[in-house]
Amino acid sequence: MIDVNGIKFSYGTGDVLKDISFRVHEGRVVSILGVNGSGKSTLLKTINGILRPRQGTVHVDGRETKAMSREEIARSMGYMPQKSQATPCTVFEAVLLGRTPHISWYISPHDIAKTQEIVELMGLGGYSHRCTTQLSGGELQRVIIARALAQEPRVLLLDEPVNHLDIRSQMNVMTLIRNITQSFGIATIVVMHDLNTALRFSDEFILMKEGSLFAAGNRDIMTAATISEAYGLRVALSEVQGIPVVVPYTDHDEGRHWSAKELPPLEQNPRETGEYYQGEARTTGGTLRWIRTEP
Repeated sequence: MIDVNGIKFSYGTGDVLKDISFRVHEGRVVSILGVNGSGKSTLLKTINGILRPRQGTVHVDGRETKAMSREEIARSMGYMPQKSQATPCTVFEAVLLGRTPHISWYISPHDIAKTQEIVELMGLGGYSHRCTTQLSGGELQRVIIARALAQEPRVLLLDEPVNHLDIRSQMNVMTLIRNITQSFGIATIVVMHDLNTALRFSDEFILMKEGSLFAAGNRDIMTAATISEAYGLRVALSEVQGIPVVVPYTDHDEGRHWSAKELPPLEQNPRETGEYYQGEARTTGGTLRWIRTEP
């Protein structure tokens, strides 16, 4: 689907990306993770051709992006920038703008039909005629993603799509992204800051550190040791009802941090079937507590 091979990029004399290589297959959501300044957004812009790499190549379905025009790249890759502002137009018009790479002289009935299809798919049908400046943050994020999908891309590139959203909007947007990736058979690459959201919705992970690819692979690479080294911060990796959870802690924390599998049975829950588990570690801010119910 998309192959990134030996990408190097520099701003002036300092290397920002150092020999980055990976492959993403269709139907997969891949999260790019790492601390601020590790090169995540720069990598996304380099893949999209917004920034030209000093060395290396990007191939989409076997075609090298250097040999493509901007219109061809836009038909192959949909891009959502880190910061997106509402423009004074209707939701339908904003999504229709995504058809630009396919429009030659006029907007065709197919462009209108495709736009309407995407609007409905993203749950924006009731907002079609509303001005984008009147939308909430979560609604606007869906519009921006819908505009990228209207390009009919093979690859979707999203830079922090749930940044600044409340927890419900985060879950709604990430669920949409995952469902769209699978139903459309596209490859989705997402820059993320929230490790827990990434673990919950991603199939594969790319951990960046100081411009280099520190680790890449499926869920197996996301161990407490790997995350701790990549972020320079000790973490506990646990589960809550089967959902992976990363809990960071500092040198001020005291006591033992239990993992879900280590937690001893405390008592039978009289209202629910299953055993009731808990563990705790005392900290300067109180008590960290993990609870897991297994049916």
